[in-house]
Amino acid sequence: MNAQGKSVSGLRHFLDLGDVTPDQFWGLLRLARRMKDELTTQGRNAPLLAGKALAMIFQKPSLRTRVSFEMGMQHLGGHALYLSPDEVGLGKRETAPDVARVLSGYVDGIMARVFAHRLVEELAEWGSVPVINGLSDLSHPCQALADMLTLWETYGQLQGLTLAYVGDGANNVAFSLLQAAGKVGMAVQIVAPTGYQPDPAQVMSTDADVTVTDDLDGVIGADVLYTDVWISMGQEDERAARLATFPAYQVNEQLLAHTRNRDIKVMHCLPAHRGEEITDAVADSSQSIVFAQAHNRLHAQKAVLAHLLGGAALA
Repeated sequence: MNAQGKSVSGLRHFLDLGDVTPDQFWGLLRLARRMKDELTTQGRNAPLLAGKALAMIFQKPSLRTRVSFEMGMQHLGGHALYLSPDEVGLGKRETAPDVARVLSGYVDGIMARVFAHRLVEELAEWGSVPVINGLSDLSHPCQALADMLTLWETYGQLQGLTLAYVGDGANNVAFSLLQAAGKVGMAVQIVAPTGYQPDPAQVMSTDADVTVTDDLDGVIGADVLYTDVWISMGQEDERAARLATFPAYQVNEQLLAHTRNRDIKVMHCLPAHRGEEITDAVADSSQSIVFAQAHNRLHAQKAVLAHLLGGAALA
């Protein structure tokens, strides 16, 4: 049931937030919060996934994605199996449809961290178990869920907040944040140089109140300042051009002061290239909630796992 006493339908997969309704998104947030509270007060979670297994396919490495999913399964009584890029060769050594059909006979769910979004779509289409997008070139739904959980804990509400995203506004994290903001009533101000702003079609596909600008005045009045790396995995050949373009958009003490909000919070999805998109002075400041954000990946992921693999209701 949701806050209005209406039932919330369940999800089959968790691939992109465009497939998730606002009620489902809030249901996952509330479930994540209950999971976190249960762990904090009782020292453990109920073994909802006892006897169940999650296959984790990685084309891209990640500290937070691997550890949070693996520990999330352990906390819920299940088991996670790490599959490295060389072991699977997803899309090269073996096609995604073949991988999906093979793994569906072994495990209860698949998490995939990939380059091309079509790969997670093919895994979901051809497999018979739930598929979770651990990151793709299009979106990062698990990160956005954890981010909204962190902001909800920090402010006690989400509706009416304004998040200023500074830097590469055309990446997967920025898109998922726009999608999430539209579901919870937040405004987003994308502050990015020309050529690195979100696709207008993607912006229009969300329900968020979005402003896109290359002017740093776009951060003024924001409640949250968010940034990400300027050079993501797979963009190494663009390094020189990006390093020549982005320095003015560094999240530093001067930019924090420019927001005119002494209580502003700073977020980064990590890993951070300290000294590039964010300075040590900001990342390690009292205004930073970067590590609370990283830790909440565990609880957000547990909510997704408990719902998709364990049938936990979204209420």
